[in-house]
Amino acid sequence: MSKLNLESPNNYTSLSNNLLYAGSRCPGGSACSGVGNGVSGGTNNMNFTWFRFPRLYKLLVPILLILVLWPLFAHRSLLNSNNDVAFTDVHRSRPLLDAYEDFSSMRASDLKMRIEEMLRIKSTVSIELRELESRRQKLQSDIGKYNNKIEDLKQELLREQTELERLKISVEQAQVAQREAIQRNTPDLALPRTLYPNTLPRKMPTTSFEVTCEMHNCFDHSRCSLTSGFPVYLYDPDLNNVLRAGYDIDGFLKTTIKQTLGYNAHIVPDAKIACIFLVLVGEALLENELMKNNRYRVEEEEHKVALEPSMEQLPIDVQKLYRLPFWGGDGRNHVLLNLARRDLHSSRTNAFIHQNTMRAIIVQSTFEQYQFRPNYDLIVPPILGPPGGDVWQECALMVPARRSYLLSFQGELRPVNKTVQLHPLDDFILDHLAEMSKGSTQDRFLLQFHCIPATEQSYEEDFMDWSLCGTDSSRKTVLKESTFALILPPLEKRISSSLMLARLYEALRSGSIPVILGADEVRLPYAETIDWRRLALLLPKARITELHFLLRAIQDVDLLQMRRQGRLIWERYLSSVQATVDTIIASLRDRLGIPPRPVLPIIAQNVFNNTFIPLKSDPPVGLDTEPEESLGPIEPPYPSPAFRRNYTILRMQSGEAWNVWVDPFYMYPQLPFDPVLPAEAKFLGSHMGFRPIGKGSGGAGKEFSEALGGNYPREQFTIVILTYEREQVLMDSLGRLYGLPYLHKVVVVWNSPKPPLDDLRWPDIGVPVAVVRAPRNSLNNRFLPFDVIETEAVLSVDDDAHLRHDEILFGFRVWREHRDRVVGFPGRFLAWDLNSNRNWNYNSNYSCELSMVLTGAAFIHKYYMYFYTYHLPQAIRDKVDEYMNCEDIAMNFLVSHITRKPPVKVTSRWTFRCPGCPVSLSEDDTHFQERHKCINFFAQVFGYTPLLNTQYRADSILFKTRIPHDKQKCFKYI
Repeated sequence: MSKLNLESPNNYTSLSNNLLYAGSRCPGGSACSGVGNGVSGGTNNMNFTWFRFPRLYKLLVPILLILVLWPLFAHRSLLNSNNDVAFTDVHRSRPLLDAYEDFSSMRASDLKMRIEEMLRIKSTVSIELRELESRRQKLQSDIGKYNNKIEDLKQELLREQTELERLKISVEQAQVAQREAIQRNTPDLALPRTLYPNTLPRKMPTTSFEVTCEMHNCFDHSRCSLTSGFPVYLYDPDLNNVLRAGYDIDGFLKTTIKQTLGYNAHIVPDAKIACIFLVLVGEALLENELMKNNRYRVEEEEHKVALEPSMEQLPIDVQKLYRLPFWGGDGRNHVLLNLARRDLHSSRTNAFIHQNTMRAIIVQSTFEQYQFRPNYDLIVPPILGPPGGDVWQECALMVPARRSYLLSFQGELRPVNKTVQLHPLDDFILDHLAEMSKGSTQDRFLLQFHCIPATEQSYEEDFMDWSLCGTDSSRKTVLKESTFALILPPLEKRISSSLMLARLYEALRSGSIPVILGADEVRLPYAETIDWRRLALLLPKARITELHFLLRAIQDVDLLQMRRQGRLIWERYLSSVQATVDTIIASLRDRLGIPPRPVLPIIAQNVFNNTFIPLKSDPPVGLDTEPEESLGPIEPPYPSPAFRRNYTILRMQSGEAWNVWVDPFYMYPQLPFDPVLPAEAKFLGSHMGFRPIGKGSGGAGKEFSEALGGNYPREQFTIVILTYEREQVLMDSLGRLYGLPYLHKVVVVWNSPKPPLDDLRWPDIGVPVAVVRAPRNSLNNRFLPFDVIETEAVLSVDDDAHLRHDEILFGFRVWREHRDRVVGFPGRFLAWDLNSNRNWNYNSNYSCELSMVLTGAAFIHKYYMYFYTYHLPQAIRDKVDEYMNCEDIAMNFLVSHITRKPPVKVTSRWTFRCPGCPVSLSEDDTHFQERHKCINFFAQVFGYTPLLNTQYRADSILFKTRIPHDKQKCFKYI
């Protein structure tokens, strides 16, 4: 065997295999027979051969070691070389080697071509790489879009699931409403159908003078049904004059009463349907053209006539009275009006003394004790004010509570020379009052029992009474400086007199609290309805020695409350001809238990004509709601029940209507003062309309969102938006209202004289949108009580206000518990001006107290919209138009004035403007200066500042409360 054959790995391997094979075939050292090929002859021969050549053995061992170790070292070196190349470019290692081998044999031209080819390959590869990178980026973009689409679909799925839950709740609510409608066994009360009599009063026998009349035996109730609306017929004083020759009715009274009655809703022109018949008989004056404009000459001339004993000289001709067309023989249902104005001292203020007026009701200021028929005749004060309109200029400010004089009185007992034996107590009273005014006390008194200087009315009368001293202006000056005003009753068993009631009128006008000494001996005006104890001190004469102590014991809060109440009564019932006439009719109607006429709403004029159909657009979805948060069911429009308490409110709450709300003249669809049922009544017998949380078991999350709960039946609210030439802002605001639960309607008050554009697209938000044309551009239009507003709850919103759905619904739920207040979002503060120490400033800074909630985003009751439009002083509405500002302050003043409660702020929202909206009026530089002036002017009109401070806001019950993870809160973010 040659060396090469032995170094060859194959030969070596074959040899090794043969040796192993031979060993395996001859185990145990036994000889094997036969001759093999090569080395396969047998074991013995082989052993012999090895030992026969020892040198060859020694040489063969190193060769074998070299043959074994050399491949290992070669393999290792190749591995190391490959690792070094891997750090550069593994894929190019072989081509580079080949290139080096090729370059050695290439020419320069071939090398250049090869390089150009490689550059082209590089450019192609780069383009392909860029294309691949672009495709990769596009794929990544598509993946991102698909991921966003997946998220949107997830959100849409949650939204649709929430919508499905809302629809299920809506179906359940509709089923409950259907069951209630089936179970209801009472009629829906609404405005009653009026029932009138259709005949004139029948002729009845005359009534003797001795008959004592009361409502049950002298009044014909058959002409005055509960649903009649109390129709009133006025005899024309020019055609049906019941005065004697030489007398005529005061021209001012005749004209103004006919005019003011023309405004009264109860007046009817047809006597056949009338319930009562008004006869104007006074104030009667002598027909003397030279004396009609001279008050005191008239009084002196009438005094000469009054001294004559003949009854024929009395101004009333009873025969003319009996011959009235509808007298009916006994004068039933007739009301004789004898109103004093210019002549307060004359005996003719009691024109019916010793006259047989049969069954007619007498209305006048002066009555003798034997003459007055309680609960039948009516005592009214003299008419000393203007025909109507604002009267706040006549009044004094209510603060400070205590004035310069503790008590004042200016009067003189007339006639001076008449001999009348005074009661010993009367003499003692005068003496004690004189001593009290001269006593050693820090309190100041102004008590004058003789007119200084002497009054011009120096004539003498046939009855004794305390005359007025000085002029109306001088008496007003004294009363404005007096905390209390003393009123002494007339003498000689008179229960009322024009002079005494004139003192009462002047005291209330000037904010001086009346102190009626001997109140148990007299009768006050409208005593059946007005609670005089709320505004005057009514004392018997025996309390004269304790008078000073009592006046000093009254605290400031009670003084101001009585002064405020006195001004309310004076303004509403006594201040003008209009107030007096309306109060007389309301008193008679209240006595009969007949509901008043319904208040008249403002008829809404659509901004579009009847043939124009505005374009619609799909609203944006899901802008202001969380997809997983359900805020309430989707309900069909449900207007608030109206006129449900027609026949009970003035029976059960007559005292509140006359003395607290001071508005018994009209019937309103609803009131914010309606009583609340006991808690268990909504489950036991009175469940109609109620939607308790969890059907009464309570709860949060789903149970809370699917029912309104609370103490009142289910209801909805109306959104009123005032706008002026900001169409796109308005469209965005309307679009955000889509899907808002409990929304009944949206009323857009179009304040611009220009109509909306024809191509303007109005979003379809699922509820009616009424676009109402305003009479003129005025911020007062925000509070017009339009007839299209059919709910009690009204959300007043600016067109650029941005409120979330959950905020609106939480405000609605809070308002349901505070129906008589302003409930809203942006709060403001009334700050005292420390520099002047006499004025107020409007403050919009962050404060821990607030006294106003702006009506740019606030809930109010529709009742206050009627009050703002019909009863708020015109001077305030004019000031709003002058500044084009402050209507929200005026509404806060009005509500706090009526309720004596502060507003309620909800949530932490302090501002509510939408980002990016156009500049509004509130951003003008003069905005705050005008609001400062408005507050101080409104305080002068009201006589005080009715706004009250509050230091809390309303948030949801579970707000910031830690609850288990498997539970839900009432609202997610509130």
